[in-house]
Amino acid sequence: MKTFIKPLLLTLSLGILTSLTSFSEAKPIGRPTGAVAYKAGVYTTVNGKLNIALDKETGGTVDIRLKNAQGAVLYSQHLNKNESQYRTRLNLSDLPDGVYQVEITNGVETTTHNITLSTQQPSTPSRVVALN
Repeated sequence: MKTFIKPLLLTLSLGILTSLTSFSEAKPIGRPTGAVAYKAGVYTTVNGKLNIALDKETGGTVDIRLKNAQGAVLYSQHLNKNESQYRTRLNLSDLPDGVYQVEITNGVETTTHNITLSTQQPSTPSRVVALN
């Protein structure tokens, strides 16, 4: 029985050691040259405005675009390589109802936020109470 357990343990330990060795030799996938990391927050206010907050590393550029459903660019902002923060508030009250996209890209990675504008129609009461 002991002669069976020793080779089994040896085989398992060599398998684990081989797995760990090949894992440690794996090269992590890095960010492509010229692309900078960024963090973005896109949120609305009660008044129907759209806030965009972006923090990025220096050394690369980031573009922000607001597009309509047809892909036409309604707003565009280019952040230079020396800029690290950007904050803006867009007034969407003049835009017609529909689906819009905020697209943020560093040239390699693109983040898209969908925005739906819809106007609530006033409802008529379904029941009338009359007092005589």
